[in-house]
This record gives sequence, structure tokens and C-alpha cells, in this order.
Amino acid sequence: MKRIVIFASGSGSNAEQIINHFKNSELVTITKVFTNNKNAGVIERCRCLRVPIVIFNKDEFSKSDVVLNDVKSNADYVILAGFLWKIPESFIKTFQNKIINIHPALLPKYGGKGMYGMNVHNAVKENNETETGITIHFVNENYDEGAIIFQAKTQLEPSDTPEDIANKIHLLEYKYFPKVIEETILKHG
Repeated sequence: MKRIVIFASGSGSNAEQIINHFKNSELVTITKVFTNNKNAGVIERCRCLRVPIVIFNKDEFSKSDVVLNDVKSNADYVILAGFLWKIPESFIKTFQNKIINIHPALLPKYGGKGMYGMNVHNAVKENNETETGITIHFVNENYDEGAIIFQAKTQLEPSDTPEDIANKIHLLEYKYFPKVIEETILKHG
């Protein structure tokens, strides 16, 4: 059985979808959820779902091996579900092609530092895009530049607000992210 840890910084809606998807899986178990935000909504979601949660700070994450050692002893794969910090090189070397992120746009458009959440949806609206989507990709040393695993698109109407765009993206995330994680694990072992 493959072990997954999830990293999340916010509400945890994608983390909850992933946890529920693998709840009765014989292939995958979610061992822990890690957050860098002591006020994140993901904490309460994990308590309700009875998944252990680890809250950590910047030094534990990027200036020591505290978090890395915990992850190494609990995971074969690392899933980023709305996690906002750059992943340290030590993680990338340890989990080569085993860290999977979801981005709320069709990369390479609207990627890079600072491009997350409503920042992405506002930019998509400002540029009058007719479509947007999600990108699920492996993580490398650069923001949003890892190998693309999967993309899904949604059409946009001129009347769509950034909030409407966000809602369309959430639907794609919930539909595809858990399935693509499962397929990737089956393919790569």
C-alpha cells in the first residue's frame, strides 16, 4: 500500500476530496496532513475526518530536516493541495517525481511565484480568456514548471466574475485531482 501525505495552507477542500476518495482504498492510505497555517480550515476538516494533522513553521520546513524526516517516515508520495510555500530542494531530491501539485490554470499560463487562488482567477478575467482550467504536475525546483501529468479545461463566458471562475475551477479540481493521483501512483508505483 502506498502512503500519501498532503500539504495544505487553506480551507482544505481539495485535501478533504482526496481523503474521502482514498478512504476505503486498498492501494493508498493518507497517513498525515501537514499545514503551515495554524488557522487553516484544513485543520478542522482533518479532525472531523480523523486524519492526523501536523502544524509546522518556516524554519522546521526549510532550515532543518524536522518536517522532511517526518514526511520520509510517513510517505511514498507528497500531494500539494493548496500549499503556498516553495518546496525545498531537499524534498525534491528525496521525493523525485513523487510530489504532485494542482494549479488553478492551464500552465504555462498564469504560473509562477504569487500566482495562486484568486490572483490567478483575477488575471484570467483581466485578460479576457475564453477558457481556463487546472494543471496537475510533478513539482521541481521552480514554481509551476514541473512535468505536466494532466490538464482539464472549462469554458468561460464574458459575464463570468473571478468568483465564477474560481467555482468552475473547484469543480474540475474535485472531479479530477483524486483520480489523477490514483492513476499516477498506479503508473509510477
